Amino acid sequence: MKAAAEILAVLAERGQTVAVAESLTGGLVAAELTAVPGASAAFRGSVTAYATALKQTVLDVDAALLAERGAVDPQVARQMARGVRTLLGASWGIAATGVAGPEPQDGKPVGTVYVAVAGPTGTGNVAALRLNGSRAEIRRESVRSVLGLLADELRGNARAQDTEQNGGN
Repeated sequence: MKAAAEILAVLAERGQTVAVAESLTGGLVAAELTAVPGASAAFRGSVTAYATALKQTVLDVDAALLAERGAVDPQVARQMARGVRTLLGASWGIAATGVAGPEPQDGKPVGTVYVAVAGPTGTGNVAALRLNGSRAEIRRESVRSVLGLLADELRGNARAQDTEQNGGN
Protein backbone atom coordinates (compact mmCIF):
# COMPACT_ATOMS: atom_id res chain seq x y z
CA MET A 1 0.00 0.00 0.00
CA LYS A 2 1.30 3.38 -0.98
CA ALA A 3 0.28 4.96 2.35
CA ALA A 4 2.36 2.49 4.37
CA ALA A 5 5.46 3.19 2.28
CA GLU A 6 5.00 6.96 2.57
CA ILE A 7 4.44 6.77 6.34
CA LEU A 8 7.53 4.65 6.89
CA ALA A 9 9.65 6.94 4.70
CA VAL A 10 8.56 10.04 6.63
CA LEU A 11 9.15 8.35 9.98
CA ALA A 12 12.59 7.08 8.96
CA GLU A 13 13.53 10.53 7.65
CA ARG A 14 12.56 12.05 11.00
CA GLY A 15 14.21 9.32 13.05
CA GLN A 16 10.82 8.34 14.47
CA THR A 17 9.07 5.01 14.91
CA VAL A 18 5.56 3.56 15.00
CA ALA A 19 3.91 0.74 16.94
CA VAL A 20 0.50 -0.80 16.25
CA ALA A 21 -2.30 -2.01 18.55
CA GLU A 22 -4.91 -4.01 16.69
CA SER A 23 -8.11 -5.77 17.52
CA LEU A 24 -10.59 -6.33 14.67
CA THR A 25 -7.82 -6.11 12.06
CA GLY A 26 -6.01 -9.06 13.61
CA GLY A 27 -2.52 -8.07 12.49
CA LEU A 28 -3.40 -6.65 9.06
CA VAL A 29 -2.04 -3.19 9.90
CA ALA A 30 1.31 -4.65 10.95
CA ALA A 31 1.31 -6.85 7.84
CA GLU A 32 0.70 -3.81 5.63
CA LEU A 33 3.58 -1.92 7.21
CA THR A 34 6.01 -4.85 7.18
CA ALA A 35 5.26 -5.57 3.52
CA VAL A 36 7.28 -2.42 2.76
CA PRO A 37 10.98 -3.14 2.17
CA GLY A 38 13.05 -1.49 4.88
CA ALA A 39 10.13 -1.23 7.31
CA SER A 40 12.42 -2.11 10.19
CA ALA A 41 13.88 1.41 10.05
CA ALA A 42 10.66 2.80 11.54
CA PHE A 43 8.34 -0.06 12.56
CA ARG A 44 8.81 -1.16 16.19
CA GLY A 45 6.20 -3.91 16.41
CA SER A 46 2.59 -4.65 17.18
CA VAL A 47 0.18 -6.11 19.68
CA THR A 48 -2.91 -7.91 18.46
CA ALA A 49 -5.14 -7.63 21.52
CA TYR A 50 -8.16 -9.45 20.15
CA ALA A 51 -9.48 -10.43 23.59
CA THR A 52 -10.88 -7.50 25.57
CA ALA A 53 -8.94 -8.50 28.70
CA LEU A 54 -5.64 -8.07 26.82
CA LYS A 55 -6.49 -4.47 26.04
CA GLN A 56 -6.39 -3.84 29.78
CA THR A 57 -3.55 -6.13 30.88
CA VAL A 58 -1.16 -5.57 27.94
CA LEU A 59 -2.08 -2.15 26.55
CA ASP A 60 -3.07 -0.49 29.85
CA VAL A 61 -6.61 0.42 28.78
CA ASP A 62 -8.60 1.47 31.84
CA ALA A 63 -10.53 -1.51 33.25
CA ALA A 64 -13.46 0.67 34.36
CA LEU A 65 -13.74 2.13 30.84
CA LEU A 66 -13.82 -1.36 29.33
CA ALA A 67 -16.42 -2.51 31.88
CA GLU A 68 -18.61 0.52 31.28
CA ARG A 69 -18.36 0.97 27.51
CA GLY A 70 -16.88 -2.25 26.13
CA ALA A 71 -13.95 -2.58 23.76
CA VAL A 72 -15.58 -0.73 20.86
CA ASP A 73 -15.25 2.85 22.01
CA PRO A 74 -13.27 5.94 20.94
CA GLN A 75 -11.54 6.29 24.32
CA VAL A 76 -10.53 2.63 24.22
CA ALA A 77 -8.93 3.22 20.80
CA ARG A 78 -7.12 6.30 22.15
CA GLN A 79 -5.82 4.38 25.17
CA MET A 80 -4.76 1.44 22.98
CA ALA A 81 -2.69 3.80 20.80
CA ARG A 82 -1.08 5.40 23.85
CA GLY A 83 -0.52 2.03 25.48
CA VAL A 84 1.24 0.43 22.52
CA ARG A 85 3.35 3.55 22.01
CA THR A 86 4.57 3.30 25.60
CA LEU A 87 4.87 -0.49 25.70
CA LEU A 88 6.95 -0.74 22.54
CA GLY A 89 8.88 2.51 22.97
CA ALA A 90 7.69 4.12 19.74
CA SER A 91 7.35 7.76 18.73
CA TRP A 92 3.84 7.09 17.41
CA GLY A 93 1.18 4.56 18.36
CA ILE A 94 -1.79 3.67 16.20
CA ALA A 95 -4.79 1.52 17.10
CA ALA A 96 -7.92 -0.02 15.61
CA THR A 97 -10.86 -1.50 17.51
CA GLY A 98 -14.33 -2.27 16.26
CA VAL A 99 -16.89 -4.75 15.02
CA ALA A 100 -16.14 -6.56 11.76
CA GLY A 101 -19.03 -8.97 12.13
CA PRO A 102 -20.86 -11.11 11.60
CA GLU A 103 -22.58 -10.21 14.91
CA PRO A 104 -22.80 -6.95 16.87
CA GLN A 105 -20.46 -6.56 19.88
CA ASP A 106 -20.98 -4.65 23.12
CA GLY A 107 -24.24 -3.30 21.71
CA LYS A 108 -22.43 -1.79 18.70
CA PRO A 109 -23.52 -2.71 15.19
CA VAL A 110 -21.28 -4.38 12.63
CA GLY A 111 -19.16 -1.75 10.89
CA THR A 112 -18.60 0.41 14.00
CA VAL A 113 -14.85 1.06 14.12
CA TYR A 114 -12.60 3.48 15.96
CA VAL A 115 -9.04 4.21 14.87
CA ALA A 116 -6.60 6.30 16.86
CA VAL A 117 -3.15 7.86 16.75
CA ALA A 118 -1.00 8.87 19.72
CA GLY A 119 1.96 11.10 18.95
CA PRO A 120 5.25 11.98 20.60
CA THR A 121 4.07 15.18 22.26
CA GLY A 122 0.75 13.88 23.54
CA THR A 123 -0.83 14.79 20.23
CA GLY A 124 -3.31 12.41 18.72
CA ASN A 125 -6.65 11.90 17.16
CA VAL A 126 -9.50 9.40 17.06
CA ALA A 127 -11.79 8.79 14.10
CA ALA A 128 -15.17 7.09 14.28
CA LEU A 129 -16.03 4.98 11.25
CA ARG A 130 -19.34 3.50 10.15
CA LEU A 131 -18.36 0.95 7.53
CA ASN A 132 -20.45 -1.22 5.24
CA GLY A 133 -19.56 -4.41 3.49
CA SER A 134 -18.35 -7.86 4.32
CA ARG A 135 -16.17 -8.71 7.30
CA ALA A 136 -13.12 -8.68 5.02
CA GLU A 137 -14.07 -5.31 3.53
CA ILE A 138 -14.60 -3.76 6.97
CA ARG A 139 -11.21 -5.03 8.12
CA ARG A 140 -9.45 -3.75 4.97
CA GLU A 141 -11.07 -0.33 5.26
CA SER A 142 -10.07 -0.18 8.93
CA VAL A 143 -6.44 -0.72 7.90
CA ARG A 144 -6.67 2.02 5.27
CA SER A 145 -8.33 4.36 7.76
CA VAL A 146 -5.82 3.97 10.60
CA LEU A 147 -2.90 4.43 8.20
CA GLY A 148 -4.66 7.46 6.71
CA LEU A 149 -5.16 8.94 10.16
CA LEU A 150 -1.45 8.54 10.92
CA ALA A 151 -0.51 10.06 7.54
CA ASP A 152 -2.74 13.06 8.30
CA GLU A 153 -1.15 13.48 11.74
CA LEU A 154 2.34 13.30 10.24
CA ARG A 155 1.43 15.95 7.65
CA GLY A 156 -0.04 18.17 10.37
CA ASN A 157 3.02 17.62 12.53
CA ALA A 158 5.27 18.63 9.62
CA ARG A 159 3.24 21.82 9.08
CA ALA A 160 3.57 22.68 12.76
CA GLN A 161 7.32 22.10 12.64
CA ASP A 162 7.63 24.24 9.51
CA THR A 163 5.67 27.03 11.20
CA GLU A 164 7.93 26.92 14.25
CA GLN A 165 11.06 26.97 12.11
CA ASN A 166 9.76 29.90 10.06
CA GLY A 167 9.02 32.13 13.01
CA GLY A 168 5.35 31.27 13.19
CA ASN A 169 4.57 32.56 9.70
